[in-house]
Amino acid sequence: MKDQITKIKNNIEKVVINAGVGKLSSKAHFKDKILPEITEQISKITGQKPTPTKSRKSIAGFDVREGDTVGLKTTLRGKRMADFIIKINSIAFPRLRDFKGIDLKNIDKNGNLNLGFKDQSVFPEINMDKVKNDFGFQVNIVPKEKERVEAIKIYREIGIPLKKSKE
Repeated sequence: MKDQITKIKNNIEKVVINAGVGKLSSKAHFKDKILPEITEQISKITGQKPTPTKSRKSIAGFDVREGDTVGLKTTLRGKRMADFIIKINSIAFPRLRDFKGIDLKNIDKNGNLNLGFKDQSVFPEINMDKVKNDFGFQVNIVPKEKERVEAIKIYREIGIPLKKSKE
């Protein structure tokens, strides 16, 4: 376990978790009930309180005003980052229905691994009986190695379940 944490710390720069809450912002009691609930759930999943992301300008078509909260963002580094990666490898992925590995298309040319979770139910910290609002979120894993091929080797080495390449 310590060996895996060391590998992750040496090879991964950071993990960024983003949750868009723009669609939920139109519901009643968004600021006083929904946003704190989502903030608490992301805090439980990541071990760190997320930062609200504000809109930079008003967009009438989306009913968004400048300064409205449209998302939540958390950046993990160090031990929290390693613990989170181990958690998604050992707990979250096995709980996903019909999971057969992560497609290599999810890794961009800079080696960043992009994962999307449709809801928070795959994490054991969340009690789905008490959840009133489902939300999806994006997990971006940024390696220290900025070459795609090298990043794929790193992800396989730290145990991320990637599909076999069809080359």
